[in-house]
Amino acid sequence: MIEKWTPTSWQSHEGRQMPTYPDAAALAATEKLLSSYPPLVFAGEARNLTADLAKVVEGKAFLLQGGDCAESFAEFHPNNIRDTFRVILQMAVVLTFASKLPTVKLGRMAGQFAKPRSADMEDIGGVSLPSYRGDIINDIAFEPTGRAPDPDRMIRSYNQSAATLNLLRAFAGGGYANLHQVHAWTHDFMGRSPWAKKFKDVADRIGEALDFMAACGINPETVPQLKGTDFYTSHEALLLPYEQALTRQDSLTGQWYDTSAHMLWIGDRTRFEGSAHVEFLRGIGNPIGMKCGPSLDPDMLLRLLDTLNPNHVPGRMTLITRYGHDKIEAHLPALVRAVKKSGHPVLWSCDPMHGNVVKAANGYKTRPFERILAEVRGFFAVHRAEGTYGGGIHIEMTGQNVTECTGGAMDVSEQNLADRYHTHCDPRLNAGQSLELAFLLAEMLNQEVQQRQQAA
Repeated sequence: MIEKWTPTSWQSHEGRQMPTYPDAAALAATEKLLSSYPPLVFAGEARNLTADLAKVVEGKAFLLQGGDCAESFAEFHPNNIRDTFRVILQMAVVLTFASKLPTVKLGRMAGQFAKPRSADMEDIGGVSLPSYRGDIINDIAFEPTGRAPDPDRMIRSYNQSAATLNLLRAFAGGGYANLHQVHAWTHDFMGRSPWAKKFKDVADRIGEALDFMAACGINPETVPQLKGTDFYTSHEALLLPYEQALTRQDSLTGQWYDTSAHMLWIGDRTRFEGSAHVEFLRGIGNPIGMKCGPSLDPDMLLRLLDTLNPNHVPGRMTLITRYGHDKIEAHLPALVRAVKKSGHPVLWSCDPMHGNVVKAANGYKTRPFERILAEVRGFFAVHRAEGTYGGGIHIEMTGQNVTECTGGAMDVSEQNLADRYHTHCDPRLNAGQSLELAFLLAEMLNQEVQQRQQAA
């Protein structure tokens, strides 16, 4: 018998990776205030995303999920939001053009403020302080006051998320995403990348097609899809007091939705049985994701799927694999076979970032581009062998010209890492590397689509 779910039922389960607030009264006051705020997203939008993801499950679309490792208060600027959005647009155009499949665009944006950590405390020079867990919880500066968990940061995160969503909605529907603007999406600093020229070639071909369509009377005025796009937001549902405070009951269906984002996912460190995070996510109507790493065995995965999606709703569950380039082909097949046999309709997405972190000789954490690409290739190889559809990619990236991941055509070296290493947590692909990955991924996806069509 499944116990009755409420927005607070997670509190009776084991909650990991969450802070202990020193002032319980201040936390309660913040939760009460947040619960009175307007929703950031709406239940109907979340249902639309579920429907779009269901098309991916059927092999009729592809999921592109990307954005910051961890959003920060310090880097909050409209140009940063715009630049990441337009790189995602570029990547989506490349993927759609190559595969002839629609691309579902899902940002790690407008809420990705909390981060799991490997240790509760951080020690520097004999001083021990609480670990930095993201700007929604504490400050990255290593000093006692800033590292104390502060519930007021949830209010600031909400306000920043609201402003980010406002801008994203304007970009997506206000003309910036118009396909006639496809040439304007390229960043100036990407001029030396060979992939920028290749994107221009694609943009030229799209422009020619649009001119032909316009001559036939098909234009943004007659076909609104040409001048806008659907863009959704997502983040890891880690700080449950925040997520609970933004959970609302839909007046149309009576279903509960977490209105902090269209999609929420559960991380590798919090997806154990009996987890508070699993308990919370099982009761909301949003589409949800779950990270799958080497520690997850097939039986546990199936039990979690039975808990999180007992009605087998297509588009409800996205399984985000994160193994590392040298482990994915050894570990993933067992999960794929078990899920396929169970009949659970899942969307398989590849996170090639989290299993490929290395420490450079100069002390910087980085992710070699070649390892990222190798994991993506391994992901497709597994699904090809198992007769299943690898339908998505989940990457940490930015539209800024950072030097955080090594390699790629722009050839970021370990010596370059110190030039523009701005991340608040883990290294991100820069705009040039993201576009390069999109072209290489498009080639793989095009091959997969052709092979599936031939097999049919």
